Amino acid sequence: MSAYGDAGLGLLGDPMRRAIFEMLARRPSAVGDLAEQLPISRPAVSQHLKALKDGGLVVAHAEGTRRIYRLDPQGVAALRTWLDGVWEHALADFHKFAEQSVADEAAGTDHPASHSTHDSTRELP
Repeated sequence: MSAYGDAGLGLLGDPMRRAIFEMLARRPSAVGDLAEQLPISRPAVSQHLKALKDGGLVVAHAEGTRRIYRLDPQGVAALRTWLDGVWEHALADFHKFAEQSVADEAAGTDHPASHSTHDSTRELP
């Protein structure tokens, strides 16, 4: 697993941080605007935003006396690229497994996983 994938997913593992990330995906916001919608304090929102910013998922710019936070398209794209790679690998492995299962079935190969522990044709005493 790449270091970026670890960092990005770790950042989004926290429910509040993920909620902030999702809110910023809908619209750029200031700390106060985010705090009004969450059950945590402004300092806590600021700490989560700092972690997201340090992780490359969020950027900020000044508007007067406020800092407006938004998702960093480059950081989100890098995380998405990593996730797409994981997904493609999983699909390729599943495809290989499915093809092997079909080939085994056609060849009559016996797989223990394909047998049920319950035989519905057996009569009960």
